[in-house]
Amino acid sequence: MRIGKQDQAITSIAKSDDTSITVRGHDLCSELIGKIEFVDYFWLLVIGKTPTSEQRIMTNACLVAIAEHGLVPSVQAARMTLAAGPDSWQGAISAGLLGMGTVVAGSSEIAGRFVVDIVEQCAEGRDVEEVCRKSLERIKSKRQKVPGLGHPQHSAGDPRADVLLALADTHGISGEHVKVLRMLAKLAPDIINRPLPVNVSGAIPAVMLDAGWPVDAMKGIPLLARAAGLVAHLFEESQRSIGFIMSHQADQAIAYEELTNPEGDHGPSSV
Repeated sequence: MRIGKQDQAITSIAKSDDTSITVRGHDLCSELIGKIEFVDYFWLLVIGKTPTSEQRIMTNACLVAIAEHGLVPSVQAARMTLAAGPDSWQGAISAGLLGMGTVVAGSSEIAGRFVVDIVEQCAEGRDVEEVCRKSLERIKSKRQKVPGLGHPQHSAGDPRADVLLALADTHGISGEHVKVLRMLAKLAPDIINRPLPVNVSGAIPAVMLDAGWPVDAMKGIPLLARAAGLVAHLFEESQRSIGFIMSHQADQAIAYEELTNPEGDHGPSSV
């Protein structure tokens, strides 16, 4: 069965033959292994070229900032999966990564696209404050959350975001995307009527976009970072398991409620 276009049967990432492996035009064994740092290799794999020193600094900083954040739902899913199947590291890692959605970690992509849309509107000659204000008013009218702003714990400001934005300033990375994010953070409290500081899921896409990272690959940043954090949790889980402790605590914390008339339940059928 032919589905989709059939005229793009090419890849520019890697090839191999009986004597060599080539990655983005470089011989893997003679030019890359032992001669390139992983963040540089990450850029080479995704973008096709190695990063500048400033791009490397920002990428390292973002990966460190988001790699670990305690027993969040995705980590709990991974640890409980390993507790139930100690030989299934791949399954546990998958469980953790699959739990990175629009609320936790995966929100960087949403915030990135939100900022990109505003930057593109401003590129047409519109005033950045006007565009940001109208975007926030539209979000308020729909009762939606502002991508990249607000934090349930760090209401006075996400310290990770503050450090990332300061680094971007120091290394000359901050550009139009950081400018838009800061304008949103300036206007949002008065429009939304509550504190909305920049969070790490807003800072990461803003600084990475200004560093030259494509928005279509933005989700890869938190995915790569959290994979490292999950390895740490799974190793600890294999040495000192808390998966079933978490499961037991959840069972104790959640009350059972009898549904006297469940919607759509018409009782047992008779024959």
